[in-house]
Amino acid sequence: MNTTIKDSSSDLFFKVMLALICTGLLIATLYPVYFVVIASISNPASVANGDVWLYPRNITFAGYQEILSDERIWRGLKNTLIYTIGGTLFSLLFTIPAGYALSRADFKPRKYLMIFFVFTMFFSGGLIPTYLTVQQFGLTNTIWVMLIPFSVNVFNLVITRVFFQTSIPKELLESAKLDGCSDFQFFIRIAIPLSKALLAVMMLYYAVGYWNEYMKALIYLNDSKLYPLQLVLRDILVMNQTFSSGSGGAMMSTGDVTAQQKGDLIKYGVIVVSSVPIIALFPFVQKYFEKGVMIGSLKD
Repeated sequence: MNTTIKDSSSDLFFKVMLALICTGLLIATLYPVYFVVIASISNPASVANGDVWLYPRNITFAGYQEILSDERIWRGLKNTLIYTIGGTLFSLLFTIPAGYALSRADFKPRKYLMIFFVFTMFFSGGLIPTYLTVQQFGLTNTIWVMLIPFSVNVFNLVITRVFFQTSIPKELLESAKLDGCSDFQFFIRIAIPLSKALLAVMMLYYAVGYWNEYMKALIYLNDSKLYPLQLVLRDILVMNQTFSSGSGGAMMSTGDVTAQQKGDLIKYGVIVVSSVPIIALFPFVQKYFEKGVMIGSLKD
């Protein structure tokens, strides 16, 4: 017998409206990304005239040729990879042990330390005192200013603390101690292997933050050789710098273009080049996001 319950007209209407709303939100979210991609390979005159909105026109890769032949892009990409990989490692090295220590009930100062840490989420010392502090340590205009001073995010620290409190049973610690396991051994051999979801989420959170970081570089770096890719991108988008080219600039498939049109084409291409690596990383840790968000919603 067919025991399937048919949806009522109101339920069917609700599902249709929900599907339409979700589809509209999806299109509104993805279309700007799609437009940047097709604009980066279209003739800039067609983009300026509004002819490019659904598919590329007069396809050309001259913008990407200019980008890939400019040494600033490669140098900025190299610096960004150093800052992202090194900064993520430093952040995990500080955040994970700190979160674990603050989750232990036998660590008496933990409540006072958490008040201190959370306080910094709402009140900071300000830009000038922070700059003077960093300068006194001799970190300005060095790669270390991108790695060490701002390596711990308090919000991520709270998530880490809650995760260890809710996911590592106290009985497991007591059992390990009966077998002669020290606190350090328990953290390395038991707590860390059981925290793969947390490590993946924290790694992505920090990696995205370091990859997109440009404000710290803008404030603390003066040497253009240390600029990350995002600061190079800012120079191109905001300051409208012109790319150096030994050939005097590439020619489009439909003829010559003005310097402004070529600059617009390069801007679209730089956005794509700077976004692809971090977008490619996201699918590998997406499955951990739901659990990571739920961890952050739990309370003592």
